Amino acid sequence: MVSLGVEGDAHAGPWHRQVSLLAGESIEAVRGRGLNVDFGDFAENIATEGVDWNRVEVGARVRLGHQAVLEITQKGKACHNRCAIYYRVGDCIMPREGVFARVIKGGKIRCGDAIRFVSS
Repeated sequence: MVSLGVEGDAHAGPWHRQVSLLAGESIEAVRGRGLNVDFGDFAENIATEGVDWNRVEVGARVRLGHQAVLEITQKGKACHNRCAIYYRVGDCIMPREGVFARVIKGGKIRCGDAIRFVSS
């Protein structure tokens, strides 16, 4: 993760939605409704386990792994038209359940890294 988002991601840049996060439990719930989806199908950068993003306040900071720190900047998003994700999988949960963040401190992250809330 670089200071402007996930390296190589189209949304990386100098704005407030550099990184998108979605609970893996949300993806599992969609699977439970019979949709054939997997991690990444909702264009989330990071799928997590054990974090209820609906309860996290805008402004909260999270450390991913040993170095990277993100600040939550937005919960959900307006979806004016049905996107390609909706047409591919039959639903898009990012507008309802995803959160967006900006990078406070970059660093390498890996699957299985701890997620900790930190003070600002």
